[in-house]
Amino acid sequence: MNQLSNLSKTTTKKKKRLGRGYGSGKGGHTVGRGQKGQKSRTKIPLLFEGKKTQKSLMRRIPLLRGKGKLKSKKNKPLIVNVSFLNLLPPRAKVDINLLVKHRLVDEKEAKKYGVKILGGGEIGHSLIISLPCSQGAKKKIEKAGGEIVKSSQK
Repeated sequence: MNQLSNLSKTTTKKKKRLGRGYGSGKGGHTVGRGQKGQKSRTKIPLLFEGKKTQKSLMRRIPLLRGKGKLKSKKNKPLIVNVSFLNLLPPRAKVDINLLVKHRLVDEKEAKKYGVKILGGGEIGHSLIISLPCSQGAKKKIEKAGGEIVKSSQK
């Protein structure tokens, strides 16, 4: 049990509070700020660069301009073209795990953003797809004898 006589010594001192009179431990009149000048009176803004007339760096950098300015910053799904599905074995059930296993997509990004199959290229054999597909990809997969189990359009 701790007693008052056995407590450990504290070596940290309290911070001196500026501008709180003589009793605060940091003088009274200029309280460590020097005599005159901008720093003795107020705080200088973080991005201030010398003069009132000079624009700070943040105001000199241009705004987001041009095409896509009003688009949302939401991430879109990863795209896999139909031609890449030729690397998979025939009649395989295509999902995110199979694409990751065959290194067509990155696992982390695929789980985060999702995957969508687009109709670029041709497909040589039939597959069972359980991912979102575009209309063009759907036609090519069904033409090759494949089927789409779950297709949610994005």
